[in-house]
Amino acid sequence: MKLARSSLFWIAAVLILVGLTHSAHRHLEHGVPWLPGAAQTLWDIEATVQLEAEGNPVKVTLAVPDDPPGFRRVAEHTASPGYGLNFLEDERRVAEWTTREASGTQVLYYRAQFQVDPTLGSRNMGDPPEIRSISWSPSLQLASTQVLEQAWLQSADGLSLARALARRLNDRDNQNAQLLLSEYPASTTLVRLLHQAEVPARTIHGLILEDGRRRQSLQPFVQVFDDGEWRLFDATAGTQVNPDEVLLWEGTGGPVLEVEGGRNSQVSFSMLETRQSAAGLGEQGTVTEAVFNLSIHSLPLSEQAIFQSILLLPLGALVVVFFRVIVGLETSGTFMPVLIALAFLEMNLLPGLITFLLVVGGGLLMRQAMAHLNLLLVARVSVVIVCVIGLISLLSVLSFHLGFTSGLKVALFPMIILAWTIERMSILWEEEGPRDVFKQGAGSLITAIAAFGLMQMNLVQHLMFNFLGLQLVVLAGIILLGSYTGYRLLELWRFRPFLTEGGGSR
Repeated sequence: MKLARSSLFWIAAVLILVGLTHSAHRHLEHGVPWLPGAAQTLWDIEATVQLEAEGNPVKVTLAVPDDPPGFRRVAEHTASPGYGLNFLEDERRVAEWTTREASGTQVLYYRAQFQVDPTLGSRNMGDPPEIRSISWSPSLQLASTQVLEQAWLQSADGLSLARALARRLNDRDNQNAQLLLSEYPASTTLVRLLHQAEVPARTIHGLILEDGRRRQSLQPFVQVFDDGEWRLFDATAGTQVNPDEVLLWEGTGGPVLEVEGGRNSQVSFSMLETRQSAAGLGEQGTVTEAVFNLSIHSLPLSEQAIFQSILLLPLGALVVVFFRVIVGLETSGTFMPVLIALAFLEMNLLPGLITFLLVVGGGLLMRQAMAHLNLLLVARVSVVIVCVIGLISLLSVLSFHLGFTSGLKVALFPMIILAWTIERMSILWEEEGPRDVFKQGAGSLITAIAAFGLMQMNLVQHLMFNFLGLQLVVLAGIILLGSYTGYRLLELWRFRPFLTEGGGSR
């Protein structure tokens, strides 16, 4: 049974009302701001500990931060069914999980939320470490002395000495430095050289903050003290690190994870940047328990990072519906432009466009070259998929060797969709000619660029991720656009002579 047109309007109105009501409730009752810049910056960090238990008592100790420099911890929770949990504080803060018996794969979660607070930049960084007496093997003693003497001549204090040493350790042509690195990791080598020069330093572990990252490991950094100041150095890269971009997780140089009663243990980290008003921070404990505060923020951070992109797909679908139903553009595939727009979000627009044109153009040439083989449809598409994967692999390798890091993300393009697109364009070329191929290709690119322009806006990303009720508003918009049965904008071009004659006759 077909619904009346008025019923569609009522359905859309109800969806808009429910979506806006939920969003207003999130804003008014739970302090979630409408604008991304009108709130405190928060970082949600989740540590996932995995191990294989052997049927014996298990004790897992994970180093956890309190208030790392530049951040204030505002909330923390864990998920560890069957385990007892204690937070211990002595020289450092650790979370300790214990159980009498466990077997098989065990997964423990620790999650904390940190508020960016620049006033805590020099607080809780710890006292300078004691300078240790350093001894080297005879083969390394001469190498360490020469590296240190060269760096000493080009430095004025402890910090500049650390910079000079970090540069030399990153110089692959420096044979003395490479000899030291063959025996010790870069961070350990830098600390030993600084202690040899009587400069206080230690190895610490931190996370490089980047929104939406998953399955990350702690990075070793070298903390150097000099005249009441401290700096972070990445000994592997040979550079000084901006402390605002790093959250120090373990600052004493001790172990991050210790496991008794298990094997094959590892810890990985996921991170997500969010924003919340001061009022919302004050209600942190009650917000997470509210049923009506419908959000995905209770999910593990690795899943939240995925949803940041997934929740933008309805907006892309809305753009496709608008351009196909209202404007009248033809696209190659219904929602292929949305997936291309998602790839553009990761690669940026210009590299994404170049990559898309190269892959599709190369795929069309290969498809035309094997047209005389008379393969069946499934075989043709399979061959095109293999060719697309080969093109993408080639572009990735070339981009890496040419220094274009954005080209390394070319694998984000939906390969199966690209293969079907190439096959459809090839058939269209044979049946209708190149004009229709270029028309659909241009329509797909225009739609993808428009979807990218909307989806890459910080305000849009903030609203769609934090206010799930707006998904209903987008759904209502799609329903309203889908009920349109009038002329498309591009179709009006055909009636231009008629309109001109009508205007002249009057």
